[in-house]
Order: sequence, then structure tokens, then C-alpha cells
Amino acid sequence: MKKLHLIYFLCLTLFTANGQNNNDIIIGKTDSLNSKILKEQRNIWVHIPKEYSDGLIEKKNYPVVYLLDGDTHFHAVVGMIQQLSSLGGGSVFPKMIVVGILNTNRTRDLTPTKGKPDSSTDSNMIANSGGGENFMLFIEKELIPYMESNYPTDLYRTFIGHSFGGLTVMNTLIEKPYLFNSYVAIDPSMSWDNKNLLRKIKKTSLDGKYSSKNLFLGIANTMSEDMDTVTVKKDTTAGTRHIRAILELNDYLKNDTEKNISFKGEYYKDDHHGSVPLIAVYDALRFIFEFYLLKLDFVHPKSVTLKKVENHYKKLSREFGREIKPEEELSNMLGYWLMSKKEFENSEQFFNLNVKNYPESFNAYHSLGDFYLAIENKEKAIENYKKSVSLNIDSLSKDKLKELEKKK
Repeated sequence: MKKLHLIYFLCLTLFTANGQNNNDIIIGKTDSLNSKILKEQRNIWVHIPKEYSDGLIEKKNYPVVYLLDGDTHFHAVVGMIQQLSSLGGGSVFPKMIVVGILNTNRTRDLTPTKGKPDSSTDSNMIANSGGGENFMLFIEKELIPYMESNYPTDLYRTFIGHSFGGLTVMNTLIEKPYLFNSYVAIDPSMSWDNKNLLRKIKKTSLDGKYSSKNLFLGIANTMSEDMDTVTVKKDTTAGTRHIRAILELNDYLKNDTEKNISFKGEYYKDDHHGSVPLIAVYDALRFIFEFYLLKLDFVHPKSVTLKKVENHYKKLSREFGREIKPEEELSNMLGYWLMSKKEFENSEQFFNLNVKNYPESFNAYHSLGDFYLAIENKEKAIENYKKSVSLNIDSLSKDKLKELEKKK
């Protein structure tokens, strides 16, 4: 396994060699929009995959993760997606844009109904609650259109929320299932307002409009040590209302007879309410994008063929509902790796695929030039290096051209 990671790293280095050095480590940018619905300025943090701004490969659009409590979870979620969408991380889910939605009035926005007075809920919180409908309208009518007008988004959207944020995710799933493709509710506050939303969910038919939706439910361990997920259901004290409501939701969804929605619930025995988001987001994204991982046998280089990769991307195209071409970065890595294994025929196919799919990429021609240089076809190498330089004067092909032309 360590050898495979080393291969990934070395090949990725070959791909990124044409990039420019940057001393800053930047994972996102701050942005804001004025909400007429909420009557306030709303701040967001936005992560765009680094490749988009690097200029190394052809620009494209990306799936979007909308993340509640953005200032709390943005760094962890972005880091995870950056790692696990890269070749070095195994590319287990796609590169994505992350939109961290910062709070102004969290209780107001993330509670769908006004809470009822009880002994365990602060009266100020209750008085300030119940603005969830307007917040959903803000997301639907203002935030999503703003992102689609100003950023390279595609139509695949994932909604992630924790605690009150998880409550909002579940409310959105029931009220506006068309807004997102996938929903991630992490330890959601389903006991809010005497389980009002939970009762509504049980009365809602999860019919055909949910057939293409994914829902992941993460459940933290908020019980005392003398309880488990079976015994706690019989408890009646206020301290267990939170987990009892979530377990009730989990049982209902597991036993849903319509079976339209793709559902997974996961209980984290060793994580509490505050620690569960990190591991739950990881599991959720693995669940949502379980179809994404391309499995190749690197022990047997002859089995790594263009046909196998193209068939995988046809499957991805069906899942996302749009054409998805093999990633330039991936084809480039496979081309160099196969070249290092003397599998020149397969290697050439991957480099030619990039030239076909990404004709404006200077890196694609540079890599094809490297291939022809490796098989000692200097005329073809020079031809492709020249094309690379014509697309980007700073391409490393320029130095290789000089060396080759000296030897003529």
C-alpha cells in the first residue's frame, strides 16, 4: 500500500511540475450577499478546487457542498475533501466546491418552528426560534442562485448540518426535497419543539420524488454509561430526549416500506455530540459517493486500460446525470505510470485522450511530448512541446524544446 501511495505521489508530481509556486496556503475565500428575505448581509466562506485557479487544466464545473455552521466545520470538511478527492488520497469522491454558511442568528434560522416552553430549554432561545422557513427560502431563492451565477457549480448539491443544522437538513428534505441530491444530518436536534418535525416526517410519504435522494444520519453517544441504544429507548428523563428522538427517526427510516430514499444511519459509540461531525461527514461522503472510486489493479499494469477507465466514467455520467469526461489529472497520472512500466501502447492512449478531451490544455501537450521523447520520437516530441508553449509561454516545454533543438 505504501508503494502505491508513492507511485501516486510521484506521478502527481509529474503532473503538477508546470504549476507556479505560491507561498500562501489558501483553502477558500470570504464572500457575502445581501439577503432581502432575511433583511441582512450574509457571509459565506467558499472553497473552490485549487486546480480551477491554477490554470494547469481546462476549467470545469463542480458539485457543491452547502455546509451549515460554516465557521465551525469549514476547515475540517474542506481538508477532508481536498485529501480524498486527490489522486494521492485515492480519489474516493469528486473535487467539490464547499460553501460554508456563517451564522448571524443561529437559533432563529436553524429551527423550523417556535419551541414550546419547558424546563430544559432557555426561554430566550425559545423566543428567538422558528425562522427556519425564511432561512430555507434564503438558501433556495438567494444563496443557490448566487453561487450558480458567480462560481463554477454544477447541479449536484449536498446539504450538511449538525445539531440544529441537522434539524434544518431534515426539514429541508421533507419540505423541499428537490433542492439537494444528498442530505447529511449529524446528531440532529429532533427533540426540538416536542418532536414536531419528527412527527411530520412520519406522516410524510417518502414517495417517488425521493427515489434519487441520499440521506445519511449520524448519531452521537449522548447517553450515560449505564445505557445503550436499546435500554435508552425505555428511558423517560429529559437528559435522553435528544438521542431518543434521533434513534426513533433512525428506526422509522430503516423500516420505511417504500424504500425510495437511499438511507444509512450510523451510531458512533465512542463520539459525543461535539466530536461526531468529523467522522460522520467522512462516512457520509463515502456513502453518498460510493460509486465514485475507480478500482485499478496496479500490481498488473497490463490490466490498466483506457477501456476500463472510460467505462467507469460512463457510469459516473449516469449517476450525475450529465457527461463526465475522465479527469485530465487522472489520465495524465496513468499515462506517466504506464510509461514507467514500459506499457507504451496503453500509456499513449491516455495521453492522447487528454489531448482529445482537453485541447486547450498546455499540460496535455507537454505530457504527450514527454511520451514521444521517452520512445525517442523527437519530431513528435518537438511538435507537441511547441503546441504546449503556444498555449502557455511559461510551460516547461519551452526548456525541453531548447534542448532538443540544440541537438538537431
